[in-house]
Amino acid sequence: MVVSPLRASGLPRIASINVCTDQLLIRLADPEQILGLSRYASDASQSSIAEQVSRYRALSGGAEDVLVLQPDVVVAGRYDRRATRELLQQNGVHVAEFDVVPTSLAEVRDQIRQMGEITQHPDRASAEIARLDAAIARAHAAMAHKPYRVLPLWRRGWVSGSGSLIGLLFAEAGLANAASEFGVTLGGFVPLEAIVSLKPDLLLVSEAGDFAEDGGRAFLLHPALQRFYPPSKRIVLPERLTVCGGGSLAEAFDLLIAELERIER
Repeated sequence: MVVSPLRASGLPRIASINVCTDQLLIRLADPEQILGLSRYASDASQSSIAEQVSRYRALSGGAEDVLVLQPDVVVAGRYDRRATRELLQQNGVHVAEFDVVPTSLAEVRDQIRQMGEITQHPDRASAEIARLDAAIARAHAAMAHKPYRVLPLWRRGWVSGSGSLIGLLFAEAGLANAASEFGVTLGGFVPLEAIVSLKPDLLLVSEAGDFAEDGGRAFLLHPALQRFYPPSKRIVLPERLTVCGGGSLAEAFDLLIAELERIER
C-alpha cells in the first residue's frame, strides 16, 4: 500500500462541496490538502476566491466523484443535499457540517476555528480571526457618529434584513438597516414605490454601472431610483463578499469604509 505524504504526516486530505466551506478551506489549508472544491468556487458572482481555484478539481456536488478521491474529511453546508451527505457517511467518510450563514460574529469566529481544527492549522485560524477583528475595529473607528440609514437593495427589489450577513455587517459598523422599517428580518421583495417613500440616506448595491442586462438589474436602474440615488448615494459592495461568513467579511468591512469615504468626499 502506498501512503501519501500528507497521510504519512498526519495532515488530512479534504474535499469541499459548498461555496462557503470552499472559502474557509482555501484560506486555512495547505494546497496539497485540498482534493476538490464545489462547482461554485469559480463563480465570481458568489465566490470571493474565484481567481484562486483554477488549480483545484471542481466537484459536482454529488457523492460519487468525492468518494473516488478517498478524502479524510468532506466539509459541507448543513443544508446541502441530504442524500449526498448521507451517502458519504454511509461509505465511512467523515462529513463536517457548517452553518454557512452565521447569525453573529461569534458564530463566524467559531466556524473559522472549526475549519482550523479540521485542517490542523489552528494558528492560521487565529490569524484569520485577528484579521477580521482588526477590520471590525477599523470600521468602528471610521463610522463613529455616522448614523446613516442604508437600504441593502438587490436585483428585482430584494432587500436584506437584520438577520442576514449584510444586517450583521451593518450592526457591527454602526449603520442603520433601513430594511427593518419594512418589517423585514432575513430578506424580502419590496416595491419600488415603497423604497422611494422610505427615503433611506443611501442604497447599498452589489455593482455599479448603468447597463441593465436583464429585468432584475433594470429594477436598480429605474429612473426614480436613479434620480434620488445617483452613484454619489450608492455604496457598492460585491455580493460575493457577503454570501458567506469568514475571511471575506474582513474585506467587506474595509470596502464598506472605503465606499463611505468616497461618498463623503
